[in-house]
Amino acid sequence: MNQTRGERMNYWLDLFTGTTWEEFQRAGANVSGFREHNWARSRNVKFGDIFLCYLTGVKRWVGLLEVVGERYRDETPIWGEELFPVRFPVKPLVLLPPEHGVPMKDLEGKLSFYNTGTSSASVAGHLRSSPTKYRFEDGNAITAALHTAQSSPISRPVDPKLLARSSNLYKLKKRSGDTEVETIVVIPTEEEEKDTASGDSPDAPGHTEIQWRLLNLGSQMGLNVWAPRSDRGKEWNGARIREVHNLLDSLPTQFDDVTNKTIENIDVLWLKGNAIVAAFEVEHTTSIYSGLLRMSDLLTMQPNIDIKLYLAAPDERFTKFKNEVPRPTFASRSKPLHRVCGFLPYSTLCSQLQKAQEFLCHLNPNFIDDIAEMYDPAEEYDA
Repeated sequence: MNQTRGERMNYWLDLFTGTTWEEFQRAGANVSGFREHNWARSRNVKFGDIFLCYLTGVKRWVGLLEVVGERYRDETPIWGEELFPVRFPVKPLVLLPPEHGVPMKDLEGKLSFYNTGTSSASVAGHLRSSPTKYRFEDGNAITAALHTAQSSPISRPVDPKLLARSSNLYKLKKRSGDTEVETIVVIPTEEEEKDTASGDSPDAPGHTEIQWRLLNLGSQMGLNVWAPRSDRGKEWNGARIREVHNLLDSLPTQFDDVTNKTIENIDVLWLKGNAIVAAFEVEHTTSIYSGLLRMSDLLTMQPNIDIKLYLAAPDERFTKFKNEVPRPTFASRSKPLHRVCGFLPYSTLCSQLQKAQEFLCHLNPNFIDDIAEMYDPAEEYDA
């Protein structure tokens, strides 16, 4: 596929996240990869063409790569999140750290698809998938901006959350009556489907400790609490779950049998009178997905129920939470699960409870809102 004499090279969009850009460079910056479904699409990429490297989420151009060989398939691990098996050998011409990248905003009025005043949504449509062939003039403009940024770097802060953006965000369109509704979802890869949670480390909290702490916190705040009957014989630090004050013997009977079967297996419930005010799933080494599914089942059976949902887990499992909570089955609900379910990291929960130990009885249930982390995939999707 070498170019013939007089044939003009082409420019192609090459999308990266902050993580995949770092992994690409760590692996030698000599191989760029795309998803398997791009095998046919990539057949027109030729020796001597240029990949224009764009960081999604961060919205910056960060590199120029010259294609120095033909496409091939390879599953040798380079990227942690996904294989990207359709690969090209490349030679770096410009490699910029994210903080020195060229903001997309700097190219307003200089690109055919980004005229002055063009909406961000219209621009984002040209930054959705790669490899995508760009107009020669657009490629030249981006190339010039990157060379300028390389020779005269300007440092601009980068939001770490945007650098950590997943590469598996997609826009799902569905109809609701006469209206088309767009929802941002995550489609986990095969690698991400594997839950690699580790077992207990000597100093880390365990499932029973976190469950007991949440039950005790609810009780101290004057609420009734519930734990599955199968967990009540468990013990942490000399205290059994069945001995927690205000632990109910039975749940209120306002729900049908099927709903009660789901509710009674949730790890921790806080109740005020007959009303459930908060539900917690503790996923220590078990599947994040199973905890979210139980919460989703509850909302499906009782769509008008108004309670707060939390998934408590070791800090490092937040990435797994981010990959699971925006799945189409959860995100396409009338009230997407990620809008009502927060992630509760073990370390934050334990440290805050330690600080508030002497006045737990004066806390409000909203205390949890201040330490839970919410995840909205739409904040990362806008290219």
